[in-house]
Parts: sequence; C-alpha cells; structure tokens
Amino acid sequence: MLRLHLSTESQWLDLGHGVRLLVEPLTTAIMLAARSDPTIVAAAGDAESSATNDNLARIVAKAVARIVVKDWEGVGDEEEKPLPLTPEGIDALLELWPIFEAFQTRYIAGALILDAEKNA
Repeated sequence: MLRLHLSTESQWLDLGHGVRLLVEPLTTAIMLAARSDPTIVAAAGDAESSATNDNLARIVAKAVARIVVKDWEGVGDEEEKPLPLTPEGIDALLELWPIFEAFQTRYIAGALILDAEKNA
C-alpha cells in the first residue's frame, strides 16, 4: 500500500555527522524543475561526456538540493564557524561521500522507488 505524506511543511533531514538540512517535501514539481537545471541539461545532451549513472546521480542530487534545502545546521568552516547556506555550499556539501549517500538514500530514493514501481 502506498502511504501519502500530504504535509507541505519543510522538515529537518538528519544526514549524520552532525549535519541536518531543512528540506521541502520532494514533489513532482521539484523533480521537473531540477531536470531543467543547466548542469543536468548539459550532461544529458552531451553523449560524449562522462555522464555516467554515478555522475548523473551526483548532478541530480545537487540540483534537487539547491531547490529544496532551506536551511542547514552543523556545517562550518575550518574554524568551526557556521557557514551561511549558499548554492555553492550545498554543492560542496554533497561532494562529501557520506553526506551525498545519506541525502540520496534518505531523501531522493523514496521518490525514485515510487517512480520505478509505477514503471514496473
């Protein structure tokens, strides 16, 4: 049975290592907006590029995160001063493997699983 989560309020997503992201619920509109991101369009259109599945997953995760992340906790500079939330900061955060993997499995995977089930 499919359980619908109808709340439109942002929720905190714990990624481990003391990092939390305040994220909007993942919707079809967000996924469609992310697909229009210039980095995704460029990767999809360049058949000769190194657009492997792994690289594409990284690009998509960053595009989605730049849309849905509204705040963060536990992200600081070398002197442990909290950093302001920026698109560049989100991209840098998702370059850290454990953070990327947690974001993929705890946030994006649910939407992808539903998409795979409807196409089965």
